[in-house]
Amino acid sequence: MSQGPIRHIVFWLPLTLFTTLVVTSLIMPVKFLRAATALNNLILDIFSQAFSLAAFAFVLTCLWAAVSPLGKIRIGGHDAVPLLTRWNWMAITLTTTVAIGILFWATAEPLYHLYTPGGLPIEPNSAEAARFSMASLYLHWSFTPYAIYTIPGLTFALCYYNLKKPFSLSAPISVLINRPVPRIGADLLDSLALIALLFGLSASLGAGIMSISGGIDRLSPLSVNPVLTGFVALTIISAFFMSSASGLQRGIRVLSDINTKIFIALMIFVLIAGPTLEILSLGRQSLVTYAKEFIPRSLMLEPHNDEPWLKSWTVFYFANWMAWAPLAALFLGKISRGYTVREYILVNLFLPAMFSILWMTIFGGLAINIELAKPQILNDVLENLGPEHVLYAVLDTLPLATGLALLVVTVSFLSYVTAADSSLDVIATLTRRKTTAVELKTDMTAGPKARKTSLILKFIWALAVGFAAWMMTTLSGIDGVKMLSNLGGLPALFIIVIFNITLIVLGTVKLKALRV
Repeated sequence: MSQGPIRHIVFWLPLTLFTTLVVTSLIMPVKFLRAATALNNLILDIFSQAFSLAAFAFVLTCLWAAVSPLGKIRIGGHDAVPLLTRWNWMAITLTTTVAIGILFWATAEPLYHLYTPGGLPIEPNSAEAARFSMASLYLHWSFTPYAIYTIPGLTFALCYYNLKKPFSLSAPISVLINRPVPRIGADLLDSLALIALLFGLSASLGAGIMSISGGIDRLSPLSVNPVLTGFVALTIISAFFMSSASGLQRGIRVLSDINTKIFIALMIFVLIAGPTLEILSLGRQSLVTYAKEFIPRSLMLEPHNDEPWLKSWTVFYFANWMAWAPLAALFLGKISRGYTVREYILVNLFLPAMFSILWMTIFGGLAINIELAKPQILNDVLENLGPEHVLYAVLDTLPLATGLALLVVTVSFLSYVTAADSSLDVIATLTRRKTTAVELKTDMTAGPKARKTSLILKFIWALAVGFAAWMMTTLSGIDGVKMLSNLGGLPALFIIVIFNITLIVLGTVKLKALRV
């Protein structure tokens, strides 16, 4: 490619480092995983309190932004026309953040907490342990993680659309320091976030490959092997590349709409077909527990200060969410044009958090009720077969289990494709030049040269992520990729804190400048 179309540092540096680390993990998988684990443990030892305090602060900032005068500011200015309808905006936001996470962990994670309740004096597999388990799901998958996404996304949207800053993570920083960030600094910042996202995508795709392959294994005579996982990986890669290549209005809009409706249908069916009253009762009790313990657990106060458990779960999750948040924010901010700050917080924080609570209540609650009634029936599946098989074991207890399993395989596929689609859009936009709000065009309306550059970039990144995920799952090195995706949480922590400060400055000192 010529000098013009791409930002060379942002393209070549992440691609080179990503490839080097993947190759290293393949050549020396044991040493690689050991080194990544040691580095991750060191980061958590030093920065655990920082991760928790920052996440709690992000929740408070979102609440302030919603009720302050900033809440009335329209992203893009008074005359800004929305890119998407409210339903499509909500569906895209929901599916690009939820992705395959809630499918993969909603039934598996509560089993871990049920038998290891946070270092507290709680009897394992008891009613109290069940409430602790569900409250942990709410903490890890609802308001706090979505606040981690909301802060950088909202800050970027205001800087990009209202202040006409570049499509870069340096945009909010330039607002804070009142001068442009040097080009090399902006390139390195975007490169760092891009590396974290690449490993996050690989880890997520690895989980998707395992989940879908496990479903195929359950529904057909085929067994899980490198050929099957390779076919699944190739199918997913092809789908999210074609979806991304077709543009926002055709690809991701349609997929997210279908995806959201299937999610809702699954929730309704499982709630009705399962032990409805028991699920709702456990959910109600656990929500009370979550509300009572939200502040002490968020701040790691006694008795919720068991360091080994926190580092394995709560802090690990917060760091992982933060690793994804900066680049996810570029996409979430980009699609929010035409709506107010208050609407942004509603769609990006409140609604997906409530959806996640409902999902975890129904699927997590069902898994816990099954395990309480027949101890070890699901835990044996978890320990012997892995977390990707737990959901299918749970579905086996319901009517139409085969049809449900097929639907889960389908929605798992759509979930990853939708999330990867949005990530490819951001990566392609970030790595090419001319990306200010004034120059913003969708891929379908841009000129042939810009579209060609975008398609080439998307193809390269899709291929890199897909190959890495397939190799990792084939050689059982997926844990190393997951660990690396989490390591990106440390630089992301400082990035989001800066964004949080910038948002407060925008809502106070620079409020008039936003009223364009």
